[in-house]
Amino acid sequence: MVAAVRHDPALRLELASRFYDDRPGRASIRAYRRAELAFMRRQVSRGVLAPPESAWPGSGWWRSVNESLLRDVCEADRLAAGRPGQATKPAVARWAGFLSAPSARTWYRAHNASIVAAYLEHRHLCAAEVPVERFFMDVAIARLVCAHALVIRPRLAVGRLALAGRLIGDPRWRGADLFLSLHNILPDRYPLTGFSIDQILALENYAGRLIDYGVILPKMQALYEFAASDLDEPRLLDLVRNGFPVYAWPYEDRNAWTTTRARSVRSVLSWLTSA
Repeated sequence: MVAAVRHDPALRLELASRFYDDRPGRASIRAYRRAELAFMRRQVSRGVLAPPESAWPGSGWWRSVNESLLRDVCEADRLAAGRPGQATKPAVARWAGFLSAPSARTWYRAHNASIVAAYLEHRHLCAAEVPVERFFMDVAIARLVCAHALVIRPRLAVGRLALAGRLIGDPRWRGADLFLSLHNILPDRYPLTGFSIDQILALENYAGRLIDYGVILPKMQALYEFAASDLDEPRLLDLVRNGFPVYAWPYEDRNAWTTTRARSVRSVLSWLTSA
């Protein structure tokens, strides 16, 4: 099923969407479709899922991570439909659990288990990407880790705003787009050749990055530790160091995660979302 769509981004998107279609005898999960597809549409528009033989080849890393997610959901769907056998990966078992008892919690645990496993499996492909792209790989996983806690441990994620945290992070509602779509922070082109990280950060939509600077960064280490424990994936802790993501971006260049802009706004956000 996945091989049939491998070289067509539009068909990848269609396959991902079909997973959320209503099935006889199952609780509806249609409302959960929007969060996953919002990010995939952004991937398609950037061109990162384009096949290697196209005029503008996409990213081997982004394609592989996306394909891992598609394989997990397709396998879980087949198992839920009665196909014999056991889940081949923990993430598949989590997706099967989501299908049997859909909720924001089970969706995040399934989705993020797939993404974290894919990040770990395909880390060697990062070397083929330009430095700026590698930086945004870390931005994406940091956002997911925060969204994970937003629903499951909202006090950790947003402190004084915890009562609203679960609603904001619920993948069925638009509030989750703040963390999952990356529309306001991820550059709209691929590859990002000819740009330094300083140039990209200077041109970025700063309002979109305030979540990173004011909400996530002050508690980055704790968020990764919580997700590693909740997903039973201790290797996730290899992707953070002293509060800075280091999956594909070197710790020595961690200054890219800091800023002197909007100090007052960042301070207010940090205070509001502190535990």
